[in-house]
Amino acid sequence: MGRFSEDELQAVVSRYEATRAQALTERDEQLRAFHAAGWRPVDLQRVTGYSRETIRQALRPEVRRATNISRRRTAPQPPADYRSYGDRRPYVVAETLAALHGPTEGTVSLPRHLDWSGHAEYDLSRAARLASMYKVVLTEASTVEDLNTWLDADLLRRLWPSLWLPPQLRQRWEDAFPELAATRSNAA
Repeated sequence: MGRFSEDELQAVVSRYEATRAQALTERDEQLRAFHAAGWRPVDLQRVTGYSRETIRQALRPEVRRATNISRRRTAPQPPADYRSYGDRRPYVVAETLAALHGPTEGTVSLPRHLDWSGHAEYDLSRAARLASMYKVVLTEASTVEDLNTWLDADLLRRLWPSLWLPPQLRQRWEDAFPELAATRSNAA
């Protein structure tokens, strides 16, 4: 913090806030004067470049006060029984890792129901594309058959520690297959 104190910083902020409030008051008074002289709000907006809402608040100070009061209120809270999307999402988990016999090499084109990105072709020799394909399949699979068709158990075990997955999905898989959780522990 060096040669400046917190009090000095607070003074700078206070001066700015006071100057800003005064400038706002003066600007609004001038805009109201122009409006009283016949300028339409749309003309004030065009010339100043201010938004319609800014002009409205300048011409009607009670609107600005009401807007500022509503902004100070705390954000609405979700209902007590609210569950996040990740907790409601129906992630599919394989019945057994032994059933995962997906491709391990070459180029794979995922079906549209799994990958609609336009980049659904994956060269499995490229580590980043392989990991990306596994993430897509794990997050988008709607049936166990999707998992069995596109994932390979050995590759899944190898990739598991480095896959970037939604926490709820990762937890469901690790609950079903503790060996996957162990691969993360071993990698750390």
